Amino acid sequence: MSNGPPIIQVSGLKKSITNAARTVKILQGIDLSIPRGQFVAIMGPSGSGKSTLLGLLAGLDSPTEGSILLDGEEISGLAEDQLAVVRGRKIGFVFQSYHLISTLTALENVLLPLELAGESNGMRRALELLDRVGLAGRSDHYPIQLSGGEQQRVALARAFMVRPPILMADEPTGNLDSANGQHVLELLLELNRTEGATLLLVTHDATLAGHADRIVRLRDGLIVGDDLRG
Repeated sequence: MSNGPPIIQVSGLKKSITNAARTVKILQGIDLSIPRGQFVAIMGPSGSGKSTLLGLLAGLDSPTEGSILLDGEEISGLAEDQLAVVRGRKIGFVFQSYHLISTLTALENVLLPLELAGESNGMRRALELLDRVGLAGRSDHYPIQLSGGEQQRVALARAFMVRPPILMADEPTGNLDSANGQHVLELLLELNRTEGATLLLVTHDATLAGHADRIVRLRDGLIVGDDLRG
């Protein structure tokens, strides 16, 4: 890990939703600093604010209050088109439900982030990533032709396509059986190590979290534990 400035810096982060006369406080003031290259597992019971926090850090939602710096860049006040540019350059995201595009092949799904960034020379890297996740022979298959484990492996390859400095994953093994979950975990750790990304992972899986450098625990929208491991 780097001794330089943190790659993620969060100060006074709050998120609430108002419905009619009722305001629901989801995050109640989060302060968090993550050094470059660290693997952080975010844990807590359902409703604790884990996925909301990850979505805010990824620029998928806007905070009610507070500041988020990604790689030195303040994102909490950016317009959606500006956020999209930041996400495209700095963040790879892996969802629990894969979020592959059904009309694109595995190879086309992996190539998509580069094409959205306006680049067209990523074929070699896309094929290399599919090979590294064990799907070199399935590049022309559509998501419906792939198992859940295979779809999540395509999603992993896609997340690493643009060599993002930050990888975020929301319950990446949540929809998989234990064997496929273990395989995806091993691939995630291997790709993270070889690509050198900072890894933030929301999970209920203690086995998965056990591989992290640090475990941050949330409850009722607050950090109630922050443990740096061995």
